[in-house]
Amino acid sequence: MNANPLPPSFAALLQDFFCKRLIAERNLSDQTVASYRDTFRLLLKYAEQRMRKAPEALTLADLDAPVILGFLDQLQKERGNSARTRNLRLVAVRSFLRYASYRDPAALPTIQRVLAIPMKRFDRPLLGFLSHEQMQAVLDAPDRTTRSGQRDHVMFSTFYNTGARVSEIIGLRVNDVELDRTAAVHIRGKGRKQRVTPLWRGTARLLRDWLVRQHRDGDAPVFSNRAGHALSRSGVEQRLRVAVAVAQKRCPSLRGLSVSPHTIRHTTAMHLLQSGVDLTVIALWLGHESPETTHHYVEADLTMKERALASLQEPRGRTLRYRASDRLLAFLDGL
Repeated sequence: MNANPLPPSFAALLQDFFCKRLIAERNLSDQTVASYRDTFRLLLKYAEQRMRKAPEALTLADLDAPVILGFLDQLQKERGNSARTRNLRLVAVRSFLRYASYRDPAALPTIQRVLAIPMKRFDRPLLGFLSHEQMQAVLDAPDRTTRSGQRDHVMFSTFYNTGARVSEIIGLRVNDVELDRTAAVHIRGKGRKQRVTPLWRGTARLLRDWLVRQHRDGDAPVFSNRAGHALSRSGVEQRLRVAVAVAQKRCPSLRGLSVSPHTIRHTTAMHLLQSGVDLTVIALWLGHESPETTHHYVEADLTMKERALASLQEPRGRTLRYRASDRLLAFLDGL
């Protein structure tokens, strides 16, 4: 019996990482697996160009810190990726190397140097959201004399009611909509997490009328295209662009704004917050893993800050003029 078996090859480690670790053990969503897959496609192509080595011939030692740093640098400089995307790629590489460290302890020195690469800091932009008037204009924009317009009106209303991500909306099935007793939708969120979101009476009525007209079975998508298949992400974005273009005529303040499905998600959160709903409830509503994520909405809401400032009594006191007590200080103050 061989007491010192050879460590697995890089190719075997990567295949086991995807098939055993990500899919079999962690049961990650298709979207997460696809994101990790794309990271390693890009990394292997970069390594092949840099080292003139076929991906199957690579070893863990080849993926040292300078190579990973060069890869991350290429993502930003040549591919135009943001710091956020760069960090997501680094997360995927780190996850694989942590797995590899258990399978090949001899590679630990190389792995630890890569794990020490820090995430890149970036400015977090203020969240964009719509006012009540702007949101209503978008909801009213679709032409409800057509099937696509009816679908869009119901879909945007469901977006606004639930604050769902676009992937969650296009993944909705007829069986996920509960309209008999308590009106609600069952949403499959990120990381296979599920949540139930209540519906307003108006949204429930729209969904009920829409589903009755469709005559679809329980596993069919709620929002489908002409072929009966679920709408794609790009399809939803395109329909929203059309609606915003129409809404701008009625609501000029929408002109120049970038409105995406995620903008509606932010809008739901902000309107809940402005209505006095607790942050922890909003976090549950949106399916946030941590309430800390929801705190960004407080930072973005200037109206709430102004109300908080108005509730404080402005301090009163005499305004005293500063006078330097020393000639040398007076000289410096006069410069």
